[in-house]
Amino acid sequence: MKNFRIILLSLLFIACGGGSDDDENPIDDTANCPLVGLETGECPTGDFTTLVWEEEFDGSSIDAATWSFEMGDGCPDLCGWGNNEAQYYTNRPDNARVEDGILKITAKRESLGNRDFTSARMISKGKFEFQYGRVEIRAKLPQGQGTWPALWLLGGNIDQVGWPRCGEIDIMEHGDGPNGLVSSSVHLPNANGDHYYVRGDQTIQNESSEFHVYRMDWYDSRIQFYVDGRRHHNFTLNDDMPFHQPFFFILNVAMGGSFTGNNIDSNFVSSQMEIDYIRLYK
Repeated sequence: MKNFRIILLSLLFIACGGGSDDDENPIDDTANCPLVGLETGECPTGDFTTLVWEEEFDGSSIDAATWSFEMGDGCPDLCGWGNNEAQYYTNRPDNARVEDGILKITAKRESLGNRDFTSARMISKGKFEFQYGRVEIRAKLPQGQGTWPALWLLGGNIDQVGWPRCGEIDIMEHGDGPNGLVSSSVHLPNANGDHYYVRGDQTIQNESSEFHVYRMDWYDSRIQFYVDGRRHHNFTLNDDMPFHQPFFFILNVAMGGSFTGNNIDSNFVSSQMEIDYIRLYK
């Protein structure tokens, strides 16, 4: 999920030294780093075996000590949330609730705030932020053309430096390709301060009928992305990038927007993203 969608393809591999080595051919990598084929031949530090934080959604309601809601349609400062999105975000149980140990974020066709859809966008900003580690999110995705679920992160200094200087890490997005296509991206400024991003994709089965584990391994030297233990994106970091500071979680389902080609199924009524857990290992 992006605050802006300015695609500067010519800048993908210049100025900041980032790159991906396995986007087209996901690699089974459930063991140690010598198997991942790093360009440098060196292993990132950290084995990420100690569980340090978890959100299991086991209570009867969403934990207000961890999560806040972003409301509305982004107006007046960022109408359509910068992406021409069609939904109005609420904090109503109709759009976000915990039920049987599962967080359910539901997008619905209904008119509210001059928008034709409602949904929810939850953030941990100022409540839970972290730097480096392995994140695992077990989730089931909504279905229907035009749904745009996202599990992502923004730099905690966004209010001070703005986007994209704060950095953005998209653990999972879905909605801009054929069924089963999920993507992971990093967003950052180039040497001139302009936005660019690098993305990796993977095609999975039964993304809306079964749970999958979406994983990010965030080292001080690179960020790697996986689905069910298969890696599809490997991004190299340098010291000038904004990925050496605490980030916060964002969980949401948008409708339409630039990512989906602004194409929403005319028969869409409602669908939901279900999240079983979020776990952070160090």
